[in-house]
Amino acid sequence: MNIDTWVWWLVGAAALGIGLVITTLPELGMLAVGALAAAAVSGLGGDAVIQVVVFAVVSVALIAVVRPIAARHRSQNPELATGIEALKGKRATVLERVDGSGGRVKLAGEVWSARALDSELIYEVGQEVDIVDIEGATAVVM
Repeated sequence: MNIDTWVWWLVGAAALGIGLVITTLPELGMLAVGALAAAAVSGLGGDAVIQVVVFAVVSVALIAVVRPIAARHRSQNPELATGIEALKGKRATVLERVDGSGGRVKLAGEVWSARALDSELIYEVGQEVDIVDIEGATAVVM
């Protein structure tokens, strides 16, 4: 039995797709798309050299274009800050005198322990302060 070349390209694309699912390597998906392009060329009557060239060009082009875009998106910080990151930069009201050794502030409706970033500064009750950082359960203010 003689199987057409385009079928072998489809089998290769399927194998690469399975490899993509198992390993989660996106490059395998790009190679699978290259194999599909080669299958299309084979189905249209292109010879073996053209099929291999199309496979290589499409695969390399996808890797060259898609990988940098994916890497850029992967390295970006999320737009929505959550947890303690969301509290940094917020304003708080001093409930108990805050200095370098401690105090209390009301932050986002909750009472937090706080200390001044500059140990020489003192913030009195009722003053508004900015949250610079969160260290454990203590807000660092200025």
